[in-house]
Amino acid sequence: MKNQFTRRNFIRTAAASSVALGWLGARQAPRGFAAEADKPALLGGTPVHRSGWTQWPQWREAWEANILKVYRSRSWFRGAGGEVANFEQQYAKLLGARKCLATSSGTTALLVSLQVMDVNAGDEVIVSPYTFIATYNAILAHHALPVFADTDPATLTLDPASIESRITERTRAIMPVHIYGMPCEMDAILAIGRKHKLAVIEDACQAWLAEYHGQKCGTLGDVGCFSFQQSKHIPSGEGGAITSMSETLIDRCNSYHNCGRAVGTNQGSGSFTRGLNYRMTQPQAMMLQQQLDKLVKETEIRQANADYLSANLGKIPGIIPVRLPRNSRAVWHLYPFRYDATQFNGLSLARFSQAVSAEGVPCGPVYREQYYDGLLDEAIASRGFQRLWSADRLRAYRESFKELKGNKQVCETTVAMTQNMLLGDRASVDDILEAIRKVQKHSAALAKAG
Repeated sequence: MKNQFTRRNFIRTAAASSVALGWLGARQAPRGFAAEADKPALLGGTPVHRSGWTQWPQWREAWEANILKVYRSRSWFRGAGGEVANFEQQYAKLLGARKCLATSSGTTALLVSLQVMDVNAGDEVIVSPYTFIATYNAILAHHALPVFADTDPATLTLDPASIESRITERTRAIMPVHIYGMPCEMDAILAIGRKHKLAVIEDACQAWLAEYHGQKCGTLGDVGCFSFQQSKHIPSGEGGAITSMSETLIDRCNSYHNCGRAVGTNQGSGSFTRGLNYRMTQPQAMMLQQQLDKLVKETEIRQANADYLSANLGKIPGIIPVRLPRNSRAVWHLYPFRYDATQFNGLSLARFSQAVSAEGVPCGPVYREQYYDGLLDEAIASRGFQRLWSADRLRAYRESFKELKGNKQVCETTVAMTQNMLLGDRASVDDILEAIRKVQKHSAALAKAG
């Protein structure tokens, strides 16, 4: 049960469901099924959607020649070829960033950014609690404390109104997370950062091409971090990037990610500074370059289908679409909505998800209250953390999790669908709506049977 509700586990489960549904849809339904069309599939009726969903990740034969060319060149390491630099230039241009640095993963992008923004042992970073666990881990890896501001239930992102009460003399940075590709309220967050002289590190690992007030996410704070892991909209198995409007900051990131070698404006007093090896490889970069046009086109499809869903889901009692900031565009790594069981005759969220999934529309909760999973208890009980903070501070820190009432509500009421379900035609999106309407109509029977 502990690992049940994680984003990647959810994506894997949904993908497996899509394959099974594709097989079912290929079969000819017996005539007797027509009479069962209105009956919930979970109670023996016919599923609304039986044609499956777009599989992910995708492969194009047209990519093979260029990727094979890189492998045959035997120049796979970043320093032995130019494909990583080519990708960095193209991705920076796509986002409107001054400069981009490719890394080995989204997590290493976060690690490098924290280092360059001078987050060190004993510091504190204010961060969203509603995020993939890598966000927490990157802060802990710097022997810093991830201090959670609350989640706004209307947006599922960091609530700016809850940030300032978390600031202490040890706070070094704010890390807003554009979760599911939905932009945070960045104007308010940036204003708080300026007021208290705090770095702002955007975790945009799920937000490729998301926009806020005419700017791409990842170009609003000091630095922005992206992931190209296999489940992402632009995947290369693993991979990441850091973007910024500051050439100096990216050069410092470049040095740190490349064993501390002097780079560009970051020359220092010698050839090396502190650093590690977080480099991207040439084949990864080539694979990513060939997907940039695909990313742009598919983002438009997801956005159009998500707009249609949001406009119609809100008409179903008990379904609450997410509110985006004014003048912003999400890119929907997952498509979430909030669920009110009281409008479904008390049908539990788990039973609701099971019933909708049985209709051929895989969905479910994703993140839980991860700060109770033991990871943070392990950290604050460690010898190092107990040297860095007083017992009173660590006790108060642990108790502060109880204050995250907005995040608790979000974890208990949010349902999501995977991004590949937004790549279908309008009929498929209508099936999503029909599946939820069908469950709502029969929610009393489903609750009773459950």
